[in-house]
Amino acid sequence: MPAADRQRPRSDFTDGQPPIRCDECRSALRSDRQQAVSFLLLDQLTIPVLSCDDHLERFTSICGLTTEATADLLHHRPAGGITCPGCRLAPSSSTQHMIPVQEGILVPMACPEHQSKIVQRFQTGLQTKQQLSVSLGTTTNGSL
Repeated sequence: MPAADRQRPRSDFTDGQPPIRCDECRSALRSDRQQAVSFLLLDQLTIPVLSCDDHLERFTSICGLTTEATADLLHHRPAGGITCPGCRLAPSSSTQHMIPVQEGILVPMACPEHQSKIVQRFQTGLQTKQQLSVSLGTTTNGSL
């Protein structure tokens, strides 16, 4: 195996998907995780997340389409901390899933149940965004 292949960080890959194209996301993954962690507040969920600022904002806005309240993003530890014991321990786990967000990624450092919920919320948000885009495109074209 060539030396370059052995030195490539595992964080450049997402389960067989193409490498992460966002330099800032790669940098966030390689940095001291405690310094780069933000917190997504969505309904009753408080999930530590890791990504660059741009992709954090995109992810948060898409997840915000799936809630009646607002989805908030904190760049500091939230008051009251993280209520789920599994999510509190998740940042020390070596198995974190990566969610593609356009050309970047987001890593929710949460327990498996909350990881599943946040992925589901994101996918629902993407579907909602697509439906809104199609509806606006149809309305605009139909009114001309």
